[in-house]
Amino acid sequence: MKFKILFVIENIFFGGGERAFSQIIRGLDKEKYEVYVVCSKSGEFIEKIKSSVEIIPFKFRNGLSVARIHKLAKIMKEKGIQIVHSQGGRADFFARIAAKIAKVPAVVSTVAMPVEGYDVGLLKKAIYVVLDRFSERFVDKFIVVSEALRMRLVRKHLIPHKKVIKIYNGVEVNPDVESEIEDVRNKIMHEFMIPQNTVLVGTIGRLVWQKGLPYFIQAIRHIANSKWQMVDKIKYLIVGEGKERKNLELKIKKLGLSSRVIFTGFRKDVKEILSALDIFVLPSIREGQPIILLEAMAMSKPIVATDIEGVNETVVDDLTGILVQPKDSSALAEAIVSLLKDSKKAQEMGQMARKAVEEKFNIEDKIKQHEQLYETVIAEKLGAC
Repeated sequence: MKFKILFVIENIFFGGGERAFSQIIRGLDKEKYEVYVVCSKSGEFIEKIKSSVEIIPFKFRNGLSVARIHKLAKIMKEKGIQIVHSQGGRADFFARIAAKIAKVPAVVSTVAMPVEGYDVGLLKKAIYVVLDRFSERFVDKFIVVSEALRMRLVRKHLIPHKKVIKIYNGVEVNPDVESEIEDVRNKIMHEFMIPQNTVLVGTIGRLVWQKGLPYFIQAIRHIANSKWQMVDKIKYLIVGEGKERKNLELKIKKLGLSSRVIFTGFRKDVKEILSALDIFVLPSIREGQPIILLEAMAMSKPIVATDIEGVNETVVDDLTGILVQPKDSSALAEAIVSLLKDSKKAQEMGQMARKAVEEKFNIEDKIKQHEQLYETVIAEKLGAC
């Protein structure tokens, strides 16, 4: 007999949480699971999963109405759902309450970022926190993507240890990572009219305050103002979209860096962009466990990142990358330059990063861990009935 599982996610943009959910949804053993997904009706997330599951469009942004919650509960009843797995503030609240109404046996929530860390106004954040704390009581298992998050839920949210399961994010590992890199790099260089002898340093992600991009820009300025002879052979890519883009572009212009920095906008070809980079930089101030970091590691890229929760459980300083203190643009610049000056060290770090992904962050292992969790929680719940 197949388990019927319903994933619930708002997917207003295609970030790390959406990417992780799409990986799990596509990777689940379809001989064991009948998979349904409730989400917004369009976007990159839909494109990733539409061939492997039944998608049920749902409007999350019409307010927290009782009618919407009952509609979701009706879906759960009609489909005979046995496991509900949600992620994200609105999706969590809707899914948890609807599952309670529909008497779904098992409820799972992934917490990649607690609601108190959301980039919203104080009033909206307060509402999120109240609704989240209230609905947490209906969750059987919480999945977190880092030890820091696990301890936060236990200590701050007062959730019992046994309810909080750590499963790191994972990525696919291509066995032939080196085979087509040169051709892909040439394609990207040609697209952005970058000379072939240029060194490319870049970051990829949503252009929001949590990503610490002003500090990356300041680091670029530090490097540009240095007397190092290679300065003029470096170009910087900022890949992604977000509400901070205009401010970042103005900052680049004000600092006189427009000729050095390229904003690519949102890109679907993330792996191709990574292939073109010589160094990947993650200047974030706050993260869960960024999948883009794992993707860069899987591509054997030398990494400079900030020493923050989630990141420092992924990158081992001076082994699989260089970690610097957040908001320290000078240290960020120094780390970037150190890798550009020492190509042997950079290559070794990239190789060790890829090895870490193969051993610790392989998506196939993470999917198996999710399947084991589903089977455990459903056995616990059905056995208790």
